[in-house]
Amino acid sequence: MNGAKIQRGGPAKGGKSPAPRPRGGRQAPRRQTKLDRLVALIPVSGQTLSRILTILIVCLSGGVLWMIASFFGIPQAAGQEMAVLAARSGFQVAKVEVQGLKHMDEMPVYTLALDEMDRSMLSVDLAALRSRVMTLGWVADARVTRRLPNTLVIDIVERDPVAVWQHGGKLSLIDVNGVELEHVDGRAMPDLPLVVGPQANRETKALQQLMGAAPALKPLLAGASWVGNRRWDLRFQSGETLALPEGNSAAAAALMKFAQLDGVNRLLGRGIVRFDMRDPSRFVLRLPPESRTAAGGTGNATKNSSAPASGQGEKQDAKSPRTEAAHHMEAGEA
Repeated sequence: MNGAKIQRGGPAKGGKSPAPRPRGGRQAPRRQTKLDRLVALIPVSGQTLSRILTILIVCLSGGVLWMIASFFGIPQAAGQEMAVLAARSGFQVAKVEVQGLKHMDEMPVYTLALDEMDRSMLSVDLAALRSRVMTLGWVADARVTRRLPNTLVIDIVERDPVAVWQHGGKLSLIDVNGVELEHVDGRAMPDLPLVVGPQANRETKALQQLMGAAPALKPLLAGASWVGNRRWDLRFQSGETLALPEGNSAAAAALMKFAQLDGVNRLLGRGIVRFDMRDPSRFVLRLPPESRTAAGGTGNATKNSSAPASGQGEKQDAKSPRTEAAHHMEAGEA
């Protein structure tokens, strides 16, 4: 038996001793890569960044699954099946209620809603039905709602008629913005002013503002002609015509002056045919033919606006002022 002793911890056979281990179990620092430097620039912690990446992966996976399901029509089929089940359970359109009507006929609204009858309440496209209702001339706004289990409710806000528009040989009710509401029978004219002219409906709002400058004359107005697409001729219920100048401010100033003169001298209702205020420096009165013959003059009386003529003479005829205005030329006097 060999008497040599093995020394523990001694050098291995071959004479080389193993490399010493670093004290405290520390490892040598790892060399930073470009990715590490980029991550270090992000102003969030590594844990937060990991959560964000996880959420993005989950959302991306869900989007891919939804696209695949949509491609095969799975969501649509599920929605249709739910609608059928709802209809079988009694949630089926059986009634339509129309609310808010004052002037318009309700039948056009019911006609538009007929496509939704006997359908599931869940399958009714409320936005599409509202869009169809909004095409009706009288409708300014509309709201369509479901009243479970089986009723559609259509709530309508109507436009307010403010005048009758004469154009192209026909009569139409219009609102303040000139929107046509419905046709009017000339034998049953409503108690509204008549506006005459191809573009008169577009100027209805301006006419309303103009008459607001002389509130005392507004209830006496029978109609107005938009002349040459630039100015107004006003026709009063007593039969007279007032020619106003061009421009909103000039027309309002002339109308206010005429209202003041009428308040002092009672110009309306005295048989004068026409008042012409197109020239701010002159106030012209046109008398009826019988008054011209009696006076032996030309028939036009030019007066200073501060001292208008009395305008004696008989009224023209017994025609209704609105009927007479309806036969007035659309183009008016240039």
